[in-house]
Amino acid sequence: MKNLKSISLVIVGLFIQLFAQAQEVEMADKLRADGKIWVVVACVLIILTGLFVYLITLDKRLRELEK
Repeated sequence: MKNLKSISLVIVGLFIQLFAQAQEVEMADKLRADGKIWVVVACVLIILTGLFVYLITLDKRLRELEK
């Protein structure tokens, strides 16, 4: 039973990957051609940095409360 679940999960993953590769993303190509993809990358990095800083400060506060 466990072996059947893992095999079916692998098969579903392969099908999802095949369908994902078949699609063309015109928006990403347009952003890359205009050079605006770097704006998107910068925004994502800013958001992720903010989240990590928030999690680190939250962890420090929780450690102080635990003590």
